Amino acid sequence: MSDDEYYEEEVTSNTSKKGDEAFAKAKHGAKKGELDEQLREYINEWRSQRAKEEEELKRMKEKQAKRKEIRAEQEKKLAQQKKEEEDKARKEENEKKAKEAEEKKKRLEEAERKRQEMMAAQKEKGGKKQQAPALDARREMSKTKEQVEEEMKISLSIRIKPLDLDAMDSDELKDKAAKLWETIVTLETDKYDYEQRRLAQDYELKELKERQKVQLRQKALKKGLDPEAFTGKHPPKIRMFSKYERRTDTRTYGDRKKLYEGGWEVVRAEMLEALWKDKYDEWAKRPKTRLPKWFGERPGKKAGDPETPEGEEEDAGAGDAGGEEDYEEEEEEEEEEEEEEEEEEE
Repeated sequence: MSDDEYYEEEVTSNTSKKGDEAFAKAKHGAKKGELDEQLREYINEWRSQRAKEEEELKRMKEKQAKRKEIRAEQEKKLAQQKKEEEDKARKEENEKKAKEAEEKKKRLEEAERKRQEMMAAQKEKGGKKQQAPALDARREMSKTKEQVEEEMKISLSIRIKPLDLDAMDSDELKDKAAKLWETIVTLETDKYDYEQRRLAQDYELKELKERQKVQLRQKALKKGLDPEAFTGKHPPKIRMFSKYERRTDTRTYGDRKKLYEGGWEVVRAEMLEALWKDKYDEWAKRPKTRLPKWFGERPGKKAGDPETPEGEEEDAGAGDAGGEEDYEEEEEEEEEEEEEEEEEEE
């Protein structure tokens, strides 16, 4: 290939490369324009959707505010209605209480009037005061503290009449004050007497309780029980003879106490005492022996005693030998018995 031909081919290849680049740029620009157009459409659609959502949210908020106003009005009406009902119930209750108090007052006034008439009649006759029926007393005991206080106030308002001080002059006021003072002195005197009587009665009751406790202690000791058995809050338990026999225990405290005294030590002491007595009896029955002579003279011989014959001395010697053998056998038996007792204890 010549240089001219190579140059022409090179120029042709450069021209084709530039055309390809231009075509690629034109194609890329067309795609970018399409993408921009699509993006613009998406943005417009999002804005329209956002506007619709905001409008819907605004409408919902307005609806919620209206419902709150309606609910507040309804609650206000209900509260007003409830308040009116409570006021009405309270008013009816107060009216009922006032009516009951008025009826009770009239009833107490009537009872007080009858009591005054009865007391006046009794004073005229000079008789004794009649006792109230048991039913009325039971009814009075069943009343609560509040009821008693209320009836006491009503009764005092009936008995104690208000003083018309404006219509009294100075002399009448002095007489009235003197009468009230005398009444107060009498009442205080009676109050003091009743208090002292109550203290004396309390002391007498205390003494009687102490005497009763002493008697109960003596009774418990006689029956063989604990001294405080009858003085407690509850009666003493019935002591059974044993848990296998359904009969009461009639043994005294000393008899029951002896059941737990001694034991194996007492049995062992009794056995040793009997054994010692047997051995002592055997030892007491042994033949009497004389001591051998010492340098031709029997020990313990007194002046004037006759001489011991030779045959008796031999018998005495034989007896001494036999006695020594018996004594050694007894010692061996005692040692064996003691060893057996120790083994049994272990």
